[in-house]
Amino acid sequence: MERLWTPWRLAYVTTSGRPTETCIFCDALARGDAEPLTVYRGRACFVILNKFPYNHGHLMVVCHRHVGRLADLTPDETAELMSLARLAEVALAEAFGPHGFNVGVNVGQPAGAGVLDHLHMHVVPRWSGDTNFMGVVAETRVLPEELSRTAERLRPVFARLAGPAA
Repeated sequence: MERLWTPWRLAYVTTSGRPTETCIFCDALARGDAEPLTVYRGRACFVILNKFPYNHGHLMVVCHRHVGRLADLTPDETAELMSLARLAEVALAEAFGPHGFNVGVNVGQPAGAGVLDHLHMHVVPRWSGDTNFMGVVAETRVLPEELSRTAERLRPVFARLAGPAA
């Protein structure tokens, strides 16, 4: 039997479902430029790579404010959440050329939210035929490059597409 080593998933496997004392998104925001997976920062939201992606380039648009529901957002936060989701789609299309996207928000644990109290929107690039047995049988995703390299690739695309910082 051959083995596919995915050591980056150990943190997910050993902590998944356990309560944490801090919020992963608040922590990422607090790290500022030291957060290696953040690809873009807006006034009310930021864009970060998913540490445990469903697919290569899986991004999340995250509100700066720690709120758990769309209903809790201000009109400005709502507008920027959607604007950055659009920007994420455009940037991913340019950088990786996917054939489609899944875009969505999971609000509450019954809806599949992994981080319950900090609203975020997933933007997942998809390619024709990108599903395979690994995700189903081995519960493992196969990614073609390290997350840090993906972030390095996406930052300049976001910066160019977004124009001068506000």
